[in-house]
Amino acid sequence: MDANELRALQAPIKDRYRSDPHAAVVTLKAKGTLDDTNVACKIGTGRALAVAGLHPATGGSGLELCSGDMLLEALVACAGVTLKAVATALDIPLKSGRVSAEGDLDFRGTLGVAKDAPVGFANIRLRFDLDTDAPQDRLDQLLKLTERYCVVYQTIKAGPPVAVTMARVSGI
Repeated sequence: MDANELRALQAPIKDRYRSDPHAAVVTLKAKGTLDDTNVACKIGTGRALAVAGLHPATGGSGLELCSGDMLLEALVACAGVTLKAVATALDIPLKSGRVSAEGDLDFRGTLGVAKDAPVGFANIRLRFDLDTDAPQDRLDQLLKLTERYCVVYQTIKAGPPVAVTMARVSGI
């Protein structure tokens, strides 16, 4: 896909959102089912069933997905798609590229071993390795716009309010 094809694809969508801002608000959803026998949660991804479990550093077998890894994978996926879309829109040629993320966790926090240890990532590093002949000023623009428009990055960075509720339900 080139810049013109991307613009043609997105133009009617952007026009609709300009004329009807409420149409741009979409509620994404994810659902999971607690595993009956293991410390795990089954998540339907729309393509396959993902089973999340404890990380080996907290007693997990390593056979299930770690939700921390899944968070980093979501960041990599979103950042990669966003970077590719921005590069396409700006006609910045990319021969190839890799996106990686890594984050530091102190599992003492989630295991309740040390009250002063944080629960969650203390640091996350997102990296783009690109094979391109584009000049540095264009790559700087690409990075700036990728950061600006990446949903997962902005969500992690901004830390939006999260509401948590619990309900007693029988016969699920």
